[in-house]
Amino acid sequence: MEFASSSREPLTALFLLRTAKYDEFIMLCGIDGVVELKGERAVILNTGSVSYRVFASRETLRKIPEKGQKIKLWTHLYQREDTQELYGFLHYAELEFFEMLIQIPGIGPKSGLGIMAVAPLDTLKQAIASGDTSYLTKVSGIGRKTAEKVILELREKMAGRGVSVVGAPELKEESDALDALIALGYTQSEAREALANIPKEIRGASERVKATLQRLGGKSK
Repeated sequence: MEFASSSREPLTALFLLRTAKYDEFIMLCGIDGVVELKGERAVILNTGSVSYRVFASRETLRKIPEKGQKIKLWTHLYQREDTQELYGFLHYAELEFFEMLIQIPGIGPKSGLGIMAVAPLDTLKQAIASGDTSYLTKVSGIGRKTAEKVILELREKMAGRGVSVVGAPELKEESDALDALIALGYTQSEAREALANIPKEIRGASERVKATLQRLGGKSK
């Protein structure tokens, strides 16, 4: 048995498994590689003979080590007629949740990453289990109908996995921080974009606003 690149598909997406009896395509589910480059939307991993471009959330990219360091990412291959893209996650639970999201009509991989960037995964699951659409629409920027669709499709699944329906304080903090930045003159999209770049380890609305203003270089517009 051997692995060989297929001329029928991009090397970064699929491999052709060759045996004496059959040829079939298998999809990547994880990559161990050395970081070659980190961009704003993706990381390039080198596995020795092949370099892979893997899209990831800002939070995941922030946690990925610098050039020359080795890392493993769990991956999902997203395929359409005119595109094939790899999406990577540090933890398998994140990959599972991402794959549940993109099975919902109207939610693609980039929207899925945007939703997952709202809060830590456990907090996001709690928000969905509680059925509250307000934080999802306000903080992530997805429309109300999409948020309702996410909750409709995933609420029972979250409950079935034992997700607690208690409050999700991180989402409330993010919502309050967003309101504060808007009050200072930033648009909702500007505030949302700026907050997305603040590490989740910084907790509390006031601390997140302070960190955001330091990053933006001012107190108000």
